[in-house]
Amino acid sequence: MSEKVLCLLEEENLEHVAKGMERFHFRHLPVVDDGKLVGVLSERDFLRASVSDLDPDFALKDANLKHNIFVAEVMTRDPVSVQPDTPLVEAARLLRSKKIGCLPVTSADGTLVGIVTDFDFVGLSLEFLERD
Repeated sequence: MSEKVLCLLEEENLEHVAKGMERFHFRHLPVVDDGKLVGVLSERDFLRASVSDLDPDFALKDANLKHNIFVAEVMTRDPVSVQPDTPLVEAARLLRSKKIGCLPVTSADGTLVGIVTDFDFVGLSLEFLERD
């Protein structure tokens, strides 16, 4: 689980988010309100709110769109999440069965404490596979 998590607010526009996702190569960003998880913005959600780069006026249209659309409009609300004591095997099963790429980790009161991603499980798999 990653405990240092960059979070978004519902009122942020996608222009701001685009720069962060590109810079840090994030594919999932939790959305919080007063520290409580309210949603997740995935790369897929973000792309749904983008202009195709096949459009001849792509750059201008996309910049305008991202300036005028906010996280709350495209995020996934009430995402599947787990608690810190959730067994890894259960978390892996949830990722696979729900076909999602991340699981926010919340305390019992809904406060975000971390995130587990499919990338974390790939790293864990590599550790096991590389053992002698």
